[in-house]
Amino acid sequence: MNLILFEPAEISAELPRTDPRAEHILRILRRQIGDSFDVGLVDGPLGKATLANISDDALTFTFTWGPQPEPAVPITLLIGLPRPQTARDILRDATTLGVGAIHFITTERTDPNYAAATLWTAGEWRRHCLAGAAQAFATRLPVVSHDRSLNSALGELPSATSITASHGNTHTPATTTLARLALDNYEATAPLSKCHLESDTSIVLALGPERGWGPADRAALRANGFSLVDLGSRVLRSETAVTAALTLVRARLGLL
Repeated sequence: MNLILFEPAEISAELPRTDPRAEHILRILRRQIGDSFDVGLVDGPLGKATLANISDDALTFTFTWGPQPEPAVPITLLIGLPRPQTARDILRDATTLGVGAIHFITTERTDPNYAAATLWTAGEWRRHCLAGAAQAFATRLPVVSHDRSLNSALGELPSATSITASHGNTHTPATTTLARLALDNYEATAPLSKCHLESDTSIVLALGPERGWGPADRAALRANGFSLVDLGSRVLRSETAVTAALTLVRARLGLL
């Protein structure tokens, strides 16, 4: 746990000794009254917390906060709903790498039972995003959903956005098109590593479920402007493919 994260409602309350964060502060960081450590406010600034009091039941802190964080990374993931354990890994690692949104979607080959897992019904998914952010020493959490179909998610994607580009002393309106890329082992026409992405481009990266895209999925993706790309000839686990693809995209966007 590289960073202790607090929800906004928690900063004015005591932290119970039974909370894993309290255990980490006392036993791993070995903080005593008057000692400080790094903290973050979820979707807010980084800062320092000072341990003000230790009782039998709770810890009390004072906080000092820095500036607000940078905007969310302009990468949206569309992922065919996988097995819960795979989803847990993706939630943690994609948050660590930095994405703006993760939408787990139903596709032709999605197992419908996955949507009923306690990961989603009990809100467990958020814990894995928090773990990913703490690992990265960051506070931004992605927007997460798990109840959309592929077609529904495609219909909600933003269109091209208008930006102002500077050329010398002039400012010329310009348009940056949302880059839409879908990983596919079978019908890809180019490797992801060869895709040209500008630093100000917003990316939507789609990955199929563990059984891959179906024909109707591919047709829907192509109809919505997606290019089918791959990560090479080796077949990767879904969670590995997400990490590899995000690393390539972040490098192309100059985020590494």
